[in-house]
Amino acid sequence: MRSIQTFQVFPYIPEPLAFLETLSRNLWWSWNQNAIELFRRVNPPLWEASGRNPIVFATLIPQERLEELAVDDSYLAHLDQVRRRFENRVLNQTDGESPWDEGELVAYFSMEFGIHETLPLFAGGLGILAGDHLKAASGMKIPLVGVGLLYREGYFRQFLDNDGWQQEEYPETDLFHLPLTKEKDSQGDDMVIRLTAAGQDIRALVWKVQVGRIPLILLDTNLHDNPPEIRDITARLYSGEQPIRLAQEVLLGIGGMRALEALGIQPTVCHLNEGHCSFVGIERLRQIMARYSIDLETAREVVPRTTVFTTHTPVAAGHDEFPPAMVKPYFEPFTSAFGMTIDQMVALGQPDGAMPESPFSMFILGLRTAQYINGVSELHGQVARHMWSHVWPTRSDDETPITHVTNGVHIPTVLAPEIKLLYERHLGPQWNMGSTIPDNARRIDDIFDEELWQAHEMSRSRLIRMVREMMHRQYGRRNAPVNIMKAVDSVLDQDTLTIAFARRFATYKRAHLLFKDPERLEAIVNSKDRPVQFIFAGKAHPKDNEGKGIIRSLVDFGRRTNLRHRFLFLEDYDMHIARYLVQGADVWLNTPRRPMEACGTSGMKAALNGVLNVSTMDGWWCEAYSPKLGWRIGNGEEYQDHNFQDSVESQALYNIIENEVAPLYYDRPSGGMPTAWLKMMKASMKMAMAGFCSLRMMSEYEERFYLPASHRFGELVADTGAEAKKLGEQHHRYVEKWGQIRLSAPIASARGPFRVNQSFDVTTVVQTGELRPEELNVELYYGKIKHVDRIDDPHIKMMHVRESRSDGAYLYGCTLPCSDSGRYGFTVRVTPNADAWIRYRPELLTWA
Repeated sequence: MRSIQTFQVFPYIPEPLAFLETLSRNLWWSWNQNAIELFRRVNPPLWEASGRNPIVFATLIPQERLEELAVDDSYLAHLDQVRRRFENRVLNQTDGESPWDEGELVAYFSMEFGIHETLPLFAGGLGILAGDHLKAASGMKIPLVGVGLLYREGYFRQFLDNDGWQQEEYPETDLFHLPLTKEKDSQGDDMVIRLTAAGQDIRALVWKVQVGRIPLILLDTNLHDNPPEIRDITARLYSGEQPIRLAQEVLLGIGGMRALEALGIQPTVCHLNEGHCSFVGIERLRQIMARYSIDLETAREVVPRTTVFTTHTPVAAGHDEFPPAMVKPYFEPFTSAFGMTIDQMVALGQPDGAMPESPFSMFILGLRTAQYINGVSELHGQVARHMWSHVWPTRSDDETPITHVTNGVHIPTVLAPEIKLLYERHLGPQWNMGSTIPDNARRIDDIFDEELWQAHEMSRSRLIRMVREMMHRQYGRRNAPVNIMKAVDSVLDQDTLTIAFARRFATYKRAHLLFKDPERLEAIVNSKDRPVQFIFAGKAHPKDNEGKGIIRSLVDFGRRTNLRHRFLFLEDYDMHIARYLVQGADVWLNTPRRPMEACGTSGMKAALNGVLNVSTMDGWWCEAYSPKLGWRIGNGEEYQDHNFQDSVESQALYNIIENEVAPLYYDRPSGGMPTAWLKMMKASMKMAMAGFCSLRMMSEYEERFYLPASHRFGELVADTGAEAKKLGEQHHRYVEKWGQIRLSAPIASARGPFRVNQSFDVTTVVQTGELRPEELNVELYYGKIKHVDRIDDPHIKMMHVRESRSDGAYLYGCTLPCSDSGRYGFTVRVTPNADAWIRYRPELLTWA
């Protein structure tokens, strides 16, 4: 066939409606209910048929309908209201003071971004969190740019065969149906960035999608000039083939930084959303060396001090590792610029002292290039510190330099329309500012019970209607008989307690916990006085047969004749289905095996809508739980025997549903509303708004990480990196001289026992070698002990020079107060008197 020339025809938009085209090209509309309604009211059935995609929707609207709207005063008034809000929230760059200096910018890298279901660049919670990160940054006017990959097939679509076994399909995304624009180079041509590995070029097109104020840059290797294996790099999210997975992560990190450079964007801070992005540090070193004419050692003092690294994975096996031989070709182009051997570069991703053939860890590479490292909940921070403490072998878990910022969710994205109306009425026009206005949460108590219950019932009705439509499509695709098709059209009851379980079907999520006692579960579902109905949704990884088996067992259980009405599984879980579930369920069920849930933001979304949580004490629920707003399964125990743990916690779950949840839900004084349940709903909503919204999360990132790191960047690179060079010299001096340090065992001035409020002196002799006392911190390390070789909950007290010895040693001492009774231990150590990046180097710590 001869070469085919393509073109696309869009409808003619009358001038009064021109803003609709502007709006459709910015995903800001996707979290603004008024903007969504502006599209929907044009033609509600067509809006749903378009998949709620404004660009597709525009191609379906008859031209005469557009002409009608162009003279419709009511519609034009609605459009003008949305336009003015858009201009104020997105286009206005000058209102208010900003803590950010001119030119400061955060580049946020992530393998996936979940902004709206029409942009299929996400698989699960990591991507949804990344999308909320961009939305919150837009609302807070944080100067930020997102960087990711443009997958032409995205993550898989799920459907079940007649046996209930998950099948996958990978439909190709039509890029012309997305609000994407190609970035152009200085010649006006499509911008293409290049990487070289083993003599082979990787070429990637640069696209942009606008998310409110925030540009999201996406790289795409699906170019005709690329060979098939290169085009496949951005074919599917999380490819199961290691070489493609590595190429994706190289493209995201190295290619992403090069795309920003080509666009003239120079970030002062880089934020790595999980270890997939860790190659950012390698390319950033090269760019800083070239831009500021500094050497590698100086650049290595700049990059970590201005890099944030967030980990979401509480299991070591969940972090990507690659054979060194696979990684080396990507490092070869950097060896001459860095003056390093290929083995030295590979060692950046290997533990200290590892053999050359040891796996290359993306997580360790991230640790080596970032000072600000965090987990995504308080418990996950503890887990991450323990999991990676071997990188800092001379420190306790508590002192491993990994902190936490608990995730939060973007409130306007997840709220039911009816709840939004209540918030607007009772909380005021700034209801969406969540945790930044404390009165917002308190005013939730002002909502009338009748209004809240009516709003919740409308959300549940919408959920049931959606479930029936989906079930009809699911069974219709399987050519189910007529009697089954009629039955699925009436599944679920409006007045029955509805429990939702929707998440990735990994085995540690334990959807099977409900099936430990099938007869008891069946009795709960079919209780005459307090019936319960369950809705399940979620995908198993294509290679996770155990997860697929859990889905099949769930479907099989729901096929029992007396359960079909109240025990359902929805196929192809996505953001659209999730909204219905978190808004319309009565209870959100979460059963992960502690401590394997890093955070679990779906429960936050449910809570914001007044849906009550029933969860094991894992992830965010450890911080949020109170008997006044939900239920916990167990008390946070961790068992070595998983079968025993599952057995114990499944019985706890049955007891909670039977004896606490159902009785409270069906407790309707005088046949009215469940007043005690409504009280818990309000408490849950207040908790989520005050403590678990994305504005609170982003405020933490901004204040604790972004602003300090960004301001530091300017200081470090000024005057051809003069300060960074001094830090490099200081760092080198510490490393070179540290081995000369010797310190004696500490000596107490009295043996005890002591009484509370007494004190005693502790001294130690320190041989500092060529390092000066002012370069060192000599610390008394003390606390209560339960074991001979471990101090629990340690405290640090600085020791000071009391005398200088003739042999070059120094006597250090301090007073140790006895403030509380108990069994204590103490020792002493030496650390550098330097900033955090040098102070926490694993090799720079000496104990007595």
